[in-house]
Amino acid sequence: MTTTEGRVIDRDLKAAFEELTPTQMKVLEGVNSGRLNKQIAFDLGIAEATVKAHMTALMRKLNVHNRTQAAIAAQALAHGLRSAAR
Repeated sequence: MTTTEGRVIDRDLKAAFEELTPTQMKVLEGVNSGRLNKQIAFDLGIAEATVKAHMTALMRKLNVHNRTQAAIAAQALAHGLRSAAR
């Protein structure tokens, strides 16, 4: 992958994250922390089915197929933001 391709992917990923709602971001943070849907639901005071709905929506927005890929995307974005701040 070239540097230019990496920048385009980073820009696309950042744009996808900007489309997430605040609750979807909180759900993603829970997934990134390794929490179960039931634990995320309890922490946010919402039903487990609602967490699943948020997961489906955020995975679609991030163009990923499972929660592991979603967590990796979140870590990639966080890493990119830290690198850009340097």
